[in-house]
Amino acid sequence: MTAIDERRPHSAGRMDTLDLERLAVNAAEEFEGRDPLLVLDWATRTFGRRLAVTSSMNDTVLPHLVSRVRTGVDVLFVDTGYHFPETLGTRDAAAVMLPIHVVNVRPELTKAAHEQRHGELWRTNPDACCAMRKVAPLDRAMGGYDAWVTGVRREESDSRRDARIVEWDARRGKVKINPLVTWTQFDVDRYVDWYGLLVNPLTQLGYPSIGCAPCTRAVAPGDDPRSGRWAGSTKTECGLHL
Repeated sequence: MTAIDERRPHSAGRMDTLDLERLAVNAAEEFEGRDPLLVLDWATRTFGRRLAVTSSMNDTVLPHLVSRVRTGVDVLFVDTGYHFPETLGTRDAAAVMLPIHVVNVRPELTKAAHEQRHGELWRTNPDACCAMRKVAPLDRAMGGYDAWVTGVRREESDSRRDARIVEWDARRGKVKINPLVTWTQFDVDRYVDWYGLLVNPLTQLGYPSIGCAPCTRAVAPGDDPRSGRWAGSTKTECGLHL
């Protein structure tokens, strides 16, 4: 069984920020339109143990792809305290079934302590809730990494249409790698079917994009896949990719 833990990230051998930025700019041109496995092979060879993968556990496509290139890579899962049980079950199953190392990332306050201090912030101020329960914990967890891999795809939303396969994450001072950026949902589904991969059961119940339980609703067939996120509000992003 692959471990799920909250270990501290790697602190030795950090690359210079300016070198990282140059690396990102050059790689963006080199790898545009290239196969995700080629990009991930470059990433794992370049950054080694200072590479993190992030996954919301909608499916296990990205962890599976990375594990085909190198086993034991850290896969960060932000456990906000508000996830659906199905999402946590997908995380636990991925840790068992794939040769990856799942790192559970939690906020500083438990859900109970958070609500005692702030109330139901997801209802009154969802931007602040995401900032405290998702963005800040991930920022802390990524302190010891030089690069991170995401499942961002251009077709997901207007705010992601300009995403590059490799980018410079200036706010965090890290290289951001989006190997699936050109994939459509059809590509994702085909990969899942081809390898018989585990997916979050909620994706079969009208939840094509899954966030925290209080803020996520099922969508009708044909609707925008992300329209169930923060349904009833103008919010479209949690802030991780802004």
